[in-house]
Amino acid sequence: MELSQTGKARTLTKQCFNGGIKLKELKYEIIKTVGVLSESPKGWTKELNLISWNGREPKYDIRDWAPDHEKMGKGVTLTEEEVTNLKKVIEGME
Repeated sequence: MELSQTGKARTLTKQCFNGGIKLKELKYEIIKTVGVLSESPKGWTKELNLISWNGREPKYDIRDWAPDHEKMGKGVTLTEEEVTNLKKVIEGME
């Protein structure tokens, strides 16, 4: 796995092979860090960010990140409309 970093733009290249065929390359750019939701004792943070994945339109993203963003956990991406709907649902909780 190779990580190159310029400012907030990070390109993560993870090479996975199956029978000599490269399976995936993942690139992402953190456009905006909206906030940190929690931090684990090992320093991993659960963050809400606006991220462009593989050069696509940025989406909101909630996932766990290692301290230097060199590793990430599985997460969920949301459109702006989904974030608005989630906000309404949370505001309606009692």
